[in-house]
Amino acid sequence: MTTTTGQGAPTRVPRVPPEIIRPFSLQEYAERLERVQQVLAGRDVAALVVADPANLYYLTGYNAWSFYTPQCLVVPTEGEPHLFARAMDAQGAHYTAALGPHQVHGYPEFLIHRPDTHPMDWVAERAVELGVLPSGAGSRITAELDSHFFSARGYLSLRDGLHSVEITDSQELVNWVRLVKSPAEQDMLRYAGQIAEHVMLTALGAIEPGRRQCDIVADIQHAQTSGLEGVGGDYPAIVPMLPTGATAGTPHLTWSDRVMRYGEAATIELAGVHQRYHAPLARTVSLGRPPAHLVDCAAAVSEGYEALAEELRPGRTCHDVHSAFTRAIGRHGLTKESRIGYSIGIGYPPDWGERTVSLREGSQTVLEAGMAFHVILGMWMDGWGYETSEPILLTAEGPHRLTSVPGGLTVKT
Repeated sequence: MTTTTGQGAPTRVPRVPPEIIRPFSLQEYAERLERVQQVLAGRDVAALVVADPANLYYLTGYNAWSFYTPQCLVVPTEGEPHLFARAMDAQGAHYTAALGPHQVHGYPEFLIHRPDTHPMDWVAERAVELGVLPSGAGSRITAELDSHFFSARGYLSLRDGLHSVEITDSQELVNWVRLVKSPAEQDMLRYAGQIAEHVMLTALGAIEPGRRQCDIVADIQHAQTSGLEGVGGDYPAIVPMLPTGATAGTPHLTWSDRVMRYGEAATIELAGVHQRYHAPLARTVSLGRPPAHLVDCAAAVSEGYEALAEELRPGRTCHDVHSAFTRAIGRHGLTKESRIGYSIGIGYPPDWGERTVSLREGSQTVLEAGMAFHVILGMWMDGWGYETSEPILLTAEGPHRLTSVPGGLTVKT
């Protein structure tokens, strides 16, 4: 491993063989890399620059809260990938990543938060020296240009450092490779589902009139972190969300120190997480007797879920699933503009979705066994809302719910 102190030349740091913290076999990582490189070969590019921490984790197992600074994995179309990260974080790759010491490179600390230079300047130069990135006109690479963690400035630095190499958008190449889960990944999702069930039952028990929202969420977060005996929890890519009362009609609100009141409803959206694999889950709670419109909405959505579940199976399309739900709730005079689900798996902030398949009108993506979805049926109205969701693993026989938390509206009197 190479690190740098101050502004001097890189120095070699003796590496002690660490205790490896890795959830999958080396063979599984090798197979994942091979699939990505097969796609790269078909695109006629020299390499892929991976910046999404979920994709770094998928390809190597690297797992640290270091994504707030520039870092990337360069995957050549042929040969070994190389990880580039801040020097103080590079050592962590040896404890988590399926990479040899010669594949991990730490850039100097003096590059952090500078207006006159950028870490990607160093990355470009070092990657060219290693031969994993080309330099000069006539060469092409692809990069995760829409990743949350690949900034516009980072792109410009990489482009300038590679001297007119053409850089194309990868169009979520690795995300699409991740879409069908291996048997080992499916096990991770099942563990995450067990934790999600525990967390949601904790949340349903914690919501009571007179309790502050922040105290309820504290109970949720404790359950997320502790997990279950033998199946430890992890931090979620998205914090618990708790729109309440009039704000229940607005998704993605978090919490405050406001006290819960008798007679209002709240929607809860959270996730169980194990080894970065997410099982999101949502439910709606009414504190006291719910109004008729909320009861009717919940019944219609339950009917819609049963209808879409009949179509949620290999060989059907996303459009088929969405249409089944739309027809069912339409019989009750309801419509839903937003998508009703999306693919899930590995997640890092700020999102637990894979940013590939959406269960929406017009999508002709054909479903396959091994895909996983967050089927989220949120009905966000003016001044009120109803939300329920399920983490689903698609099997050859059809949809498999990853939790057994009862569906429908929960009423606490």
